[in-house]
Amino acid sequence: MEMMLLSFVGPAVQSAWNLTPHQESFITSVVFVGMFIGAYSWGLLSDQYGRRKGFLVTATITAIAGFLSAFSPNYLSLMALRSLVGLGLGGGPVLLSWFLEFVPAPNRGTWMVVFQAFWTLGTIFEASLAWIVMPKLGWRWLLALSSLPTSFLLMFYKLTPESPRYLCLKGKTNDAITVLEKIARVNGTKLPSGILVSDHQIELQKVGNPSLEEEDTSLLSPRKDEIEQYPNPKGMLSKVGAISSLMMLLSPQLARSTLLLWIVFFGNAFSYYGLVLLTSELNNPQSKCIPHKSQREISQDVSYKDVFIASFAELPGLLLSAVAVDKVGRKLSMSTMFFMCCIFLLPLIFHLPQGLTTGLLFGARICITTTFTIMYIYAPEIYPTSVRTTGVGTASSMARIGGMLCPLVAVGLLHTCHQTVAVLLFEMVALLSGICVLFFPVETMGQELRDNVSNLKQTTKV
Repeated sequence: MEMMLLSFVGPAVQSAWNLTPHQESFITSVVFVGMFIGAYSWGLLSDQYGRRKGFLVTATITAIAGFLSAFSPNYLSLMALRSLVGLGLGGGPVLLSWFLEFVPAPNRGTWMVVFQAFWTLGTIFEASLAWIVMPKLGWRWLLALSSLPTSFLLMFYKLTPESPRYLCLKGKTNDAITVLEKIARVNGTKLPSGILVSDHQIELQKVGNPSLEEEDTSLLSPRKDEIEQYPNPKGMLSKVGAISSLMMLLSPQLARSTLLLWIVFFGNAFSYYGLVLLTSELNNPQSKCIPHKSQREISQDVSYKDVFIASFAELPGLLLSAVAVDKVGRKLSMSTMFFMCCIFLLPLIFHLPQGLTTGLLFGARICITTTFTIMYIYAPEIYPTSVRTTGVGTASSMARIGGMLCPLVAVGLLHTCHQTVAVLLFEMVALLSGICVLFFPVETMGQELRDNVSNLKQTTKV
């Protein structure tokens, strides 16, 4: 909701405060600047101090700054508060990794699509809310009402469990057992037989009794090569500091995946938010660049209607993701949808009738929603638990750079009547992203999550 409202608030604030097109685009860009900083920062925080703490901080910042931005007295204060909203929204990868670490491998893809579905519900709900609120009450009410769901989210903080996978990695075995017992109790079953042991306990057991190495006596135990790499728990934890976490992402085992992820995240965000902004700009009856403008001097509500229709394109995108992610695979699904998005965008280099424009944007939105959904499933799967939120957060930071640049292109070029150039740029970015997906070294469909980098050697296959 906080992201979707940008396509409505920008034009409204420009009209109310007589802003230039560049000033309007900066309202969106500062949100992505905040997200760029937050995505990496909150990833480190949650890898060091827990997923729950990362969730609490990001939700609090987003809720407070989002609500206060409705009372902004001027342009600079609005920019400052929206950048703080972006800082909080940068914690999205924390929630993603947190949820992922509870889901079993066989149906992980399907459940991650369900998780992503709430992004789509928020998008559609925000478009509906804008259609109702903006013509009567204005943009300030839209900002205030859009901040309420994040405020309600804080009410559930005490009910949320910490990730047992994270707790086990940190050596907090008793806390992990408590969470697992609660899960078993809620599901009406019992934990598997055996004991849950930390890395340090495993090591001591093997030193004292080597025969235990082959026994299947743990639920979340590391493998032999992990113990060789991390001879004690403190040594293992010291390897995941701020700088060393980034270096681990660029280690030989992860460097190729990390660099390709950065490119694809950038391209995905640039294309997705570009389509959102294109939908608003190309369906704006006040545009100076539309031929035969006199035939389109109609109510501003038309813009809200078309944005609302285009938002519904995310629903079939989610259905496609659910079908493809665990049957076709992550890589093939993403690359195919990127190339399909290029096909839908190409006719938009010309000025087309409003209905055809909306239809093409609808098709492109389906494709880019599918790639975005599967990308956020794939990314945390290729990283081990020790750097999962840092890895996804860093990649998400690259997406925020795409989000920062996108408004300057979509709004700036379209306001200066360079629709063809803008669309061709989106074409090239989507095409490059699709090609990069083909070079990912790992297909993660059906694979178990890994806890340390050393495990990746066993699964790195094209």
